[in-house]
Amino acid sequence: MNEADIKKALARSVQTEKNAMNFYEMASKQMKNKDAIATFELLAREEREHAKHFFDQCLCEDLLPPFEEFIKAPPEQDSEWLSDLDKALLEKFDDRKAMELAMDKEKRLAVSLREMAAKIDDPEVRAVFEENAKSTENHYIIIESEYARLMGMVHETDIDTFVRE
Repeated sequence: MNEADIKKALARSVQTEKNAMNFYEMASKQMKNKDAIATFELLAREEREHAKHFFDQCLCEDLLPPFEEFIKAPPEQDSEWLSDLDKALLEKFDDRKAMELAMDKEKRLAVSLREMAAKIDDPEVRAVFEENAKSTENHYIIIESEYARLMGMVHETDIDTFVRE
């Protein structure tokens, strides 16, 4: 990838992370379970941090406004994250549906970030994509764990207890 393509990829990644942040903020306002809400609020804060990591690497003042201005801007309604949330809200939306949607989004984003990292020669920029892919995979694990708890499934920390009995 040339420098201009990397810059555009970084700017798109800043926007994607903001879209994810907006998704978690908006979805948490529709949820009922306080632990599920807390999980989504945590993820929104982490997505903001991801956006900042990409933004700091980007140096794309010509493509994006200053970070705080950008992050406070209204959500990008035609983003895939928010359009899928809007569709879900029209259906039977509940905490379970929100988590299933979030797990799907995080899984696909992690793959996309890893694919992008593989295309980038600059080790510093590649590291930002790889770090965010790892964090995104951790988001999936966090949501999956909360989903299991919410659904009354055996939590991974209880597996040994159930295996012995």
